[in-house]
Amino acid sequence: METSWLENKHSFIEFDVRPLKGNFLLAILKKAKNVIVGEGLTIIQNFEPIPLYSTMKNIGFDHHTEKMDDGSYKAYFNRTEIKEAEDIELPLKPIVMPRYADIDKEIANLTVNFWDNIWNKENPAIELKTKFLLSLSNAVGSGRIKQATRELIKAYYLGVTVAEFDELFSLFIWNQGIGHFSSEMAQSSLFKVYMLIKKLEKDGRNKKEIMAVINEKFGEKNSESGFNA
Repeated sequence: METSWLENKHSFIEFDVRPLKGNFLLAILKKAKNVIVGEGLTIIQNFEPIPLYSTMKNIGFDHHTEKMDDGSYKAYFNRTEIKEAEDIELPLKPIVMPRYADIDKEIANLTVNFWDNIWNKENPAIELKTKFLLSLSNAVGSGRIKQATRELIKAYYLGVTVAEFDELFSLFIWNQGIGHFSSEMAQSSLFKVYMLIKKLEKDGRNKKEIMAVINEKFGEKNSESGFNA
């Protein structure tokens, strides 16, 4: 990676996201939109902001990260081009990492590297959308419906079809029983997203339009979804 631009890193706008308690990814993207080609943004965080690297790359930034003496990190992002990430950025990336850093910075670093190995692995043996289906099913079995909803949205974004979801939900009824499905799952955010996708596809809406509706109703900006916690 070309890093000659690091000679100018001290002129980059600094953004210390450590005090932020909400979605620091959205706050960073808001700042990044105003950075022109040839200039940059420095992010200060308690842990290495690995999930941010691909996000920033998708909108035209190179990066270089340094660990400070106090254990915090400075991630330097230099803008090389203007790109729109709307169609290529995976939704609902993890935003809970700062909570781990509040407990212990090393726990946060271990967690973010573990996440990177599971979800950002190059040439994985299991296709990413299949991983999301497996994670979705595991979350349902463990009663973690908010997590399951996130995984369903990401799986749909990556190409899982309504027909595949139909069979998956049939398996949930088979494995957990009609009573459990009727009283618990049929009222959940997971089932609501699934039914919304079915309805919007039946109405002839395309993937981009459907994702926009899902993000509005169930994404991180919706405080009722629980995804911004």
